[in-house]
Amino acid sequence: MPMQTELLTENNIFFRQLPLEKTINRLAKRMLDVLFSLFIFTVLFSWLWPIVTFIIRLSGSGHIFFKQEREGKNNIRFFLYKFRSMHNDCKEFSKNGKFLQVSRNDTRLTTVGKILRKNNLDELPQFLNVLKGEMSIVGPRPHPVPLNLEYENIVNGYRLRHLVKPGITGLAQVNGFRGETNSLLLMQQRIDNDIWYIENWSLILDIKLILLTIFNMIKGDKTAY
Repeated sequence: MPMQTELLTENNIFFRQLPLEKTINRLAKRMLDVLFSLFIFTVLFSWLWPIVTFIIRLSGSGHIFFKQEREGKNNIRFFLYKFRSMHNDCKEFSKNGKFLQVSRNDTRLTTVGKILRKNNLDELPQFLNVLKGEMSIVGPRPHPVPLNLEYENIVNGYRLRHLVKPGITGLAQVNGFRGETNSLLLMQQRIDNDIWYIENWSLILDIKLILLTIFNMIKGDKTAY
């Protein structure tokens, strides 16, 4: 998707009206979130959820779900839900205190977890977050709190992504900026995509991004691990 050359910045935010500042647009987006989530629960979860739960249980002891604190709209914190894809005793921080993002061939992942993450099935419980109103189906992906603290003062416009609800998928993910961000440039590109989405939101854009996400899940995404 085309990117505008002049993105929203923290300096000009108060002089520009964003699409989702309009009540009618927020209601339309919320309606899409609820209807699509209920459709997923009815058509997909009714049979897939028990299967995934059974497979995770067979892979060893531990919780079925993984929850982690994230920051949503207006920096309000909430617990994001996933199917557990890592070993119970895995470490979240390195010896120097830096947050450890999931990387390719990460030894913390279980065999079942690798399959779930490759097909994005570990993300399915986040539809509960959507129904609770903490997330939207489409929006900037919510980062772990330590990652926010690491990047918020060194990436341009980083805090602007919290002007809207975070999403299960987003423009950045569809454009290939998903998974591990092991450089400042990759994170900046992801944030630029998030800001473009916030500036240019429309219901048609959300539907297009949902369809592109489903297409990427079917064909396979090289950055999914």
